[in-house]
Amino acid sequence: MTEAISAVIDRYVRAVPDWPEPGVTFRDITPLLEDADGLRQTIDAFVEAARALGPVDKVIGIEARGFIFAPAVAVALGAGFVPVRKEGKLPVARHAVSYSLEYGSATIEMHTDAIAQGERVLVIDDVLATGGTMAAVDELAQLAGGTIVGNLVLIELLALGGRAKLGDNTVVALHTY
Repeated sequence: MTEAISAVIDRYVRAVPDWPEPGVTFRDITPLLEDADGLRQTIDAFVEAARALGPVDKVIGIEARGFIFAPAVAVALGAGFVPVRKEGKLPVARHAVSYSLEYGSATIEMHTDAIAQGERVLVIDDVLATGGTMAAVDELAQLAGGTIVGNLVLIELLALGGRAKLGDNTVVALHTY
């Protein structure tokens, strides 16, 4: 990505040491969201990166912070938005994938009719850390018959190696730490 968006992210995303537990540095995107120009530049960078990946039919946003960026990108691309939610939050028939976390497991869900066979899908989230959640979302999209165009994130935490869990799927990070 361009150095300009990287500088915006550096300026507005704050590191919060030892949260939510000792030894973890949380990347708080709230200051970026609060700044209209920084938010606009971030959305523009997401859209530019998405267009470089080719046509997109659906943009998946991962609960919760993926919901902030994905709808705006979907609108700009002329694509639909698909929310992927934590277990028990969607009201009708759904696909579910369970996956391991550092301290336990989780399940995410998506409506079974959210993606049609062969649709080109872009997955968006704020941070790629260990990759478990994004890999599960990719699995959900493929289970529904979608083709993953790419995984697009605001920040990738390189030391955690999450990209490796995504196999051959393209990963684009607007900024890395």
